[in-house]
Amino acid sequence: MANFTKALPMNVAGDWFVDSTCIDCDTCRQLAPRVFGEADGFSFVQAQPAEVDEPSVLHALLACPTGSIGTRGTNRAKRAIDDFPLLIDGDIYYCGFTSPKSFGGSSYFLKRPAGNWLIDSPKFLPQLVHKLESLGGISHIFLTHRDDVADADKYARRFAARRIIHREELAAQSNAEQIIDGFDDVPFGPDLLAIPTPGHTAGHLVLLYKNRYLFTGDHLAWDRDARRLTAFRDYCWHSWDQQQQSLARLVNHQFQWVLPGHGQRVHLPQAEMQRQLLELIKRISGKLQPT
Repeated sequence: MANFTKALPMNVAGDWFVDSTCIDCDTCRQLAPRVFGEADGFSFVQAQPAEVDEPSVLHALLACPTGSIGTRGTNRAKRAIDDFPLLIDGDIYYCGFTSPKSFGGSSYFLKRPAGNWLIDSPKFLPQLVHKLESLGGISHIFLTHRDDVADADKYARRFAARRIIHREELAAQSNAEQIIDGFDDVPFGPDLLAIPTPGHTAGHLVLLYKNRYLFTGDHLAWDRDARRLTAFRDYCWHSWDQQQQSLARLVNHQFQWVLPGHGQRVHLPQAEMQRQLLELIKRISGKLQPT
């Protein structure tokens, strides 16, 4: 729970604040970008929320991995708990309740007739568990890489779900039920494709659903300030050269949504997504001057 005595000095005056326990994971800025800004390695309240902002601000409070967002008065957070998981599009949901174990990484729930999937893991909380049960439970847990497994083992036990992870990441979930070897694409039925994208880590994976939704882990995201696709060179733990090669591999696939573990998600028309991806590849390879 946020502590007003630790409120950051850059918060604007008013009831809402962020305290110094913030880890700058960007979750609140993704959910409520008008209200929350970034400075000096922290998120802070840059504009006190109006009534129209209340749902997104409450969602940010609940999703914050470190409980660093608070109010000096009462709020309606308890009512907003039932909003999670938040519907994004079609059968895709954002789980919220991000975990400090994954530095606030986003996780997603995919509802499908052949069995529901969890992509990376949120905190294991009874409120979310009950909602996922009401949506039909979880048959598979797809883990993009070692950083964002969070409470995957607890969800696997609760739902008897099969965890999928690359062998290079296996140390993070040593008893995972299904291991991907090598670097060839792996289909899971007609609508799901696991694509190895080494770079950020040695065995990083992305997941493509219906040639429309790409769950990208820490491989690819949207820069909401520059309004373009981005990759995080400063947070590449294995090989930046391999990550560039893995980005180029995605040119051969169609998708309209980028749903990252870290960074902003985005929906673009297919042609624009392809253009943005090609521009990113040229930019980070030095073949396009940065703007």
